Amino acid sequence: MKKAVSTYVYVKQRLHPGLLEGLVRAGAEGIEIFAARGHFDYTDRAHVREIANWFQDKGVLLNSVHSPMFSDTEWGRSGAPPINIAETDRKLRIAAMDEIKRALEVAEQLPYRFLVQHVGNGGEDFHPRKFEAAMSSIEHLRAFARPLGVQMLVENIPNELSTPEKLLELLATMHFEDVGVCFDVGHAHIMESVAGAFDKLKPEIRSTHIHDNSKDRDSHRWPGEGSIDWKESMSLLRSAPRTPALLMEIDGEGQPNIVEAMASAFRKLEAAATTSA
Repeated sequence: MKKAVSTYVYVKQRLHPGLLEGLVRAGAEGIEIFAARGHFDYTDRAHVREIANWFQDKGVLLNSVHSPMFSDTEWGRSGAPPINIAETDRKLRIAAMDEIKRALEVAEQLPYRFLVQHVGNGGEDFHPRKFEAAMSSIEHLRAFARPLGVQMLVENIPNELSTPEKLLELLATMHFEDVGVCFDVGHAHIMESVAGAFDKLKPEIRSTHIHDNSKDRDSHRWPGEGSIDWKESMSLLRSAPRTPALLMEIDGEGQPNIVEAMASAFRKLEAAATTSA
């Protein structure tokens, strides 16, 4: 599996080539850019061009972009509502899709394979109208993404709209074979179990998010710092038929040496994979 990492580890900093260089030194063969405007301003053509030039020069794979969660630079603290494709208010849902399209348009300068998309917000309850709104949004965004060479992936997150069962129902109802799943190991551990969620979603998995927790909250810790069985998890991930990237998504705030910690985490995952073989 290709080793990859999300720039979420630096999400409180402006993304620049120096940070990307560090991720590659740590062993990353692919990268996911987290589309938060204060980190990666996908609306700023100069910033996009700066990052695109680095990827072109280095030949590193841009595996994916994580769809924006807020339209402002302050994670909603300015009063901007969360971006929610399951919003039942049509005006708010259209505004959310417009913001996501801005992140998709990055592919014109900076090609990438997948857009990772949340369905609803964290902790959101299920309602048939929300489910229908999400399907309508994904259908619209997929049509916008396809000419740009981008595939949509929905992610299992801790809410009632994004359980493995609901994601599979959503994909089956839409009949779009090119819309898949980004399998989040940490979220699966919180919601039910890694093995249980993986068994259901396995055929649809195109990419992953790798992080640990103690099954109490979505803490995005390094593998080995929580209670996930990484020997079991690596064995499961290696059996995924589409060979997804092994993509770490870590909360790096306040951590002193992210490059060394990431290199160590990759070694731990490799060791777990070896013992599970």
